[in-house]
Amino acid sequence: MDALGRRIIVAAFDGWNDAGEAASAAAAMLRADVEYEVVHTVDPELYFDYQYTRPQVGLDAEGRRTLSWPEATLLRPVERSDEAEIWLLVGVEPARAWQAFAAEFIDVALREDVSGFVALGSMMSDVPHTRPISVFAGSDNEAVRQSLGLERSLYEGPVGILSAIGHVSETVGIPTASLWASVPHYVAGHTPSPKATLALLEKLESVTGIAVPRGDLENESRLWEASIDAAAADDDEMSEYIRQLEQTRDTWDSPEASGDAIAQEFERYLRRGGDGPTKPGRDDPPRR
Repeated sequence: MDALGRRIIVAAFDGWNDAGEAASAAAAMLRADVEYEVVHTVDPELYFDYQYTRPQVGLDAEGRRTLSWPEATLLRPVERSDEAEIWLLVGVEPARAWQAFAAEFIDVALREDVSGFVALGSMMSDVPHTRPISVFAGSDNEAVRQSLGLERSLYEGPVGILSAIGHVSETVGIPTASLWASVPHYVAGHTPSPKATLALLEKLESVTGIAVPRGDLENESRLWEASIDAAAADDDEMSEYIRQLEQTRDTWDSPEASGDAIAQEFERYLRRGGDGPTKPGRDDPPRR
C-alpha cells in the first residue's frame, strides 16, 4: 500500500461531487473517529458565492446568535503516528477561482510532506439499489494503478473540484487516486445513502491499507434499502424499472457473460426505451 505513502489526504466536498451525501458522510465518519486539528482553511471571500452557498445563522451555548460561513479546511490527526495516516480535506465546493483554490491547498500539502491524495465522490447512476454499490477506483498515476490494481479513467467532459485538485496534485508529484460510488438515481428522495457511504469507506480501506470506521452503516444500509423496497412495492412502474436495472447489472456482472450476451442485453434495454446500460463501477462522474 506504499503507492500513496504514509500521509494521505482524503478529500470530499459538498455539492456536485456528493450524490446521496455519500462522500461527505464518509468524511464525517472519518472525522468523528479521530481527533483532528486544522492545518489550513481558506478565506471564504475568495472562493464562495454567498447567493449560491449562503452563510448559516445559529445560536451558541450561551444563546448568542452566530454566523457560520462556507469553508474548506485541511485537517490532520492530533496524535501523530509513524504508521500511515489519513488527513482530511473537507468543505463546500467553491464557486470561483478553482485554480487558485487547488494551488493553495497543494502548496500546503507540499509544505506538510503529504505523500498521497484520494478523492471521494458519488454520482447518480442507472444502477439498482438492491445490488452492491459499485465504486469506480481509478488513478491517473501509472505506478498507483499498477500497485493497487486501479483503473484508468477515460472520461472526457465537465468535472468537479476534486478533479481540479487531483490534477494539480499529480502535476507537482503527489500521486492520486479517486473513488466514485454509483448511487441509484431514482432514490434522490431517500438521501442520505448509507449504503453508498459504506461502499466508499470499504474501498478506501482497501486502497490505503488504513482501517476506517463503519459505525452502524451496515444496519442503516439495510433500513435504507428496505425503505426503497417499500416505496417500490406501491409503484408498478418503479418496480419494473428496478427489475430491468437488476437484469442489466446481473448480465454485466456475470462471470460467464460473453460479448454477445452483453450486446443482446444492450439491444433489449434500447428497445425498452432506455439510453443504454451503464456498467456499474466502470463509469466516471456523469456530465452534469
